[in-house]
Amino acid sequence: MSVFGKLFGGGGKGGKGPSPQEAIQKLRETEEMLTKKQEYLEQKIDAELITAKKNGTKNKRAALQALKRKKRYEKQLAQIDGTLSTIEFQREALENANTNTEVLKNMGFAAKAMKTAHENMDIDKVDDLMQDITEQQELAQEISDAISRPVGFGEDYDEDELLAELEELEQEELDKNLLEIGGTEDVPLPNVPSNPLPKKPVAQRKREEEDEDDMEELKAWAM
Repeated sequence: MSVFGKLFGGGGKGGKGPSPQEAIQKLRETEEMLTKKQEYLEQKIDAELITAKKNGTKNKRAALQALKRKKRYEKQLAQIDGTLSTIEFQREALENANTNTEVLKNMGFAAKAMKTAHENMDIDKVDDLMQDITEQQELAQEISDAISRPVGFGEDYDEDELLAELEELEQEELDKNLLEIGGTEDVPLPNVPSNPLPKKPVAQRKREEEDEDDMEELKAWAM
């Protein structure tokens, strides 16, 4: 019988061993049992110590017996401490193994699901599909460009031809304006009067001369 079989009461060679969860549960129960045993022994050690102190001077024989029992309890307590350490280590190892088992199981499940998802996929078909998608996208872009391009509702004009025609019109307008300016040279000018201009009256000329003299005098005083 295996160690697990002896510890957890498993069957013979043909019997099925305990599952990790069952083993972990059993170890936890054992830990609880040993922890309670520890608490009991610690209480017994304290009681024997009190008995030894009490009978130290009155009854040495009783005090010695109490110390012997105390030593025996301490030895059992040390053994339980070592056993608990071993069980704790074993339980943690089982928990890690159980975790790894679950992780591997889930990874295997995911791998099978991925394989199932890819069973009906052909890489050549995928390439063809992606090529079709690319072609359709290019076609959609061409259609969008065509729709957004300005149109003349069936009228297609050459822009260079239109510019040339505009230059001709501008040149004709310029020539017309030059002709209008040149035509003004033939317009007859008014005749210069042949009669002499009338002379100013004598009194007026005299007053103007006096005013000019006054102005000259004022200028002289100002200087």
